[in-house]
Amino acid sequence: MKIGVMGTGNIATYLLETIQTKQQLDGEITAIFGRNQEVGETLARTYGIPFFIDFNEFINMPTDIIVEVATVEVARNYMRDVLQHEKDIIISSIGAFKDETFLHAMEQLAEAHRRQIHLPSGAIGGLDLLQSAQALGGLTQVSLTTRKSPASLGLADVQSESVLYKGSAKDAIEQFPKNVNVALLLSIAGIGVDKTEVTVIADPNIQENTHEVKAEGTFGNMRIQIENQPMPNNPKTSYLAALSILSTLQHKESSIRLGS
Repeated sequence: MKIGVMGTGNIATYLLETIQTKQQLDGEITAIFGRNQEVGETLARTYGIPFFIDFNEFINMPTDIIVEVATVEVARNYMRDVLQHEKDIIISSIGAFKDETFLHAMEQLAEAHRRQIHLPSGAIGGLDLLQSAQALGGLTQVSLTTRKSPASLGLADVQSESVLYKGSAKDAIEQFPKNVNVALLLSIAGIGVDKTEVTVIADPNIQENTHEVKAEGTFGNMRIQIENQPMPNNPKTSYLAALSILSTLQHKESSIRLGS
């Protein structure tokens, strides 16, 4: 499997180190695309992989799947071209799908080109259960309470636990685009952005990023709490989010797939 990576940040570096240096995957990264030329060229020299600022040059490299680990803007701007070039794509910037019209358009485009759009589970669990519970429209309530350190939320002057937001996932995504990918994932798997309830809390007394998911429906009740360690080089990014991308790549061609 030949992999192209869009992005030059912390997760991109993690994937390069894990796949190229430690060889933790039956595949290789063959191209990197990004906007930061200095960082990109440093990665290219370190890992011996060509770096591109020009997207057309990048997408025409021999790759089977593209991994987006950049920004919502990058995901939205280039997803269509990736699919039209007959390549699968992994999207880490789930906020690209906050517009349901865009989500459905990309879904239809992927079907037309017989490609797959992979949305890694990121920093959360229970997505397969939500999908199962909603198979016949049986979910009635889904809520997410996210608790993070001020540093993870990009805040400096928070001295005590503070509720920053309480409302729908749709509005939460607008206000915290870099911190609530989990809310959008839950919405896609469950009852949508308008009905999914989100609470965001800044807590200076914690180090882990904590997500508590509750769901109710005809299936019964679910409650899951995940305490994620942040990546060492970036407190805004969950280490589990990086691992979920690696897992998606590892199981892409598996003969046996767990869950949906």
